[in-house]
Amino acid sequence: MRYIAAYLLLQTANPEVVPTQEAVTKVISAAGIDVDSERLGQFFAAIEGKDISQLIAEGQSKLASVPSGGAAPAAAGGAAAGGAAAPAAEAKVEEEEESDEDMGFGLFD
Repeated sequence: MRYIAAYLLLQTANPEVVPTQEAVTKVISAAGIDVDSERLGQFFAAIEGKDISQLIAEGQSKLASVPSGGAAPAAAGGAAAGGAAAPAAEAKVEEEEESDEDMGFGLFD
C-alpha cells in the first residue's frame, strides 16, 4: 500500500512525469519507512505499460463487487425491535472483522 500511495503522490505532483522506483524509494525513505526493493519491483512490474487512470478505474470496478457490509444497519434495526436478535447480529459482525486480519497483508505493507 505504501508503494501505491507514494507512486500516486508523485504522479499527482507532476502528471507529465512517470514516477520511477528511485523516486518512490526517496518518498518512502523520507517518511522514515523501510523499502522492500523486491516488493517495489513487483509493484512496478505489475503496473508497467498501464495508464494510472485505467488502473484506478479497474480498481473501482473491483471494489464495487466487494460486499460493503450494508446488511449490518438492517440487522441493528431489527434487533432494536426484537431484543434477542442483537447478540447474534453482533457476533456475526465480529466474526467478519476478524476474518479480515487473515488476508495476508496489512495497511502499511
